[in-house]
Amino acid sequence: MIVFIKSIKNKAMKKLFTITLSLVLISYSMKASSQKFERDAFSTSAGNLTITFIGHGTLMFEINNKVIHIDPTAMFADYSTLPKADLILITHEHADHFDVATINKISKKETEIILTQTCKNQLQKGKVMKNGDTYDWQKLIHIQAVPAYNIQHKTNTGEPFHPKGKGNGYVLTFGNFKVYVAGDTENIPEMKSLKNINVAFLPMNLPYTMTPKMVAEAALSFMPKILYPYHYGNTNTNELVNLLKNRPEIEVRIRKLN
Repeated sequence: MIVFIKSIKNKAMKKLFTITLSLVLISYSMKASSQKFERDAFSTSAGNLTITFIGHGTLMFEINNKVIHIDPTAMFADYSTLPKADLILITHEHADHFDVATINKISKKETEIILTQTCKNQLQKGKVMKNGDTYDWQKLIHIQAVPAYNIQHKTNTGEPFHPKGKGNGYVLTFGNFKVYVAGDTENIPEMKSLKNINVAFLPMNLPYTMTPKMVAEAALSFMPKILYPYHYGNTNTNELVNLLKNRPEIEVRIRKLN
């Protein structure tokens, strides 16, 4: 679910869209209160990294007693039960990725927030990173903001759901271990420049991001060791598994992130 109310001109359609979004938020909130999250752990030269799969495009990383929340929203978790953030990363401004109330709820006085300019305009705080920017956070994580955008998939007005240069993906380097969180994107040419990615999160949710075939093509363009499809909604994840079944260099892992 992505909020494009401003692009809907008909008042009745706006009202219907708002009601639908409200029902979805209530549904997700009820799920979040009882959800148990899956976790995977990895050994890195910077320490043991634990990834918690919250839901949709929302993740939580923990390393060396530091907590990193990515695109935290109340749609997918009751954040009163989760640890507060030392670092928050926001990929873009859509409501299923950017939730001001939740960001404030999980922030401590010293929490750092990395986000896009559009998100900062609303949140009124945080460090803006543009595509291509890098930042070393507390000598623990090297962060690179990378492009995330649509080429094929567009709104009914002809605009991309995610315009080029507006949103971020992030490459997070923990010592010798690289994690790519793609954000909302298609299989864009810039992915070919990614190197030595240990873990990749690629979105697979139509019509806003990629088909399983596009995710497979994206993965083959930079060859991550482990691939997690995320933000996949009702997409059949087995399609992706079958597309890459003859490529043992890429381990496809399916976790509960729908």
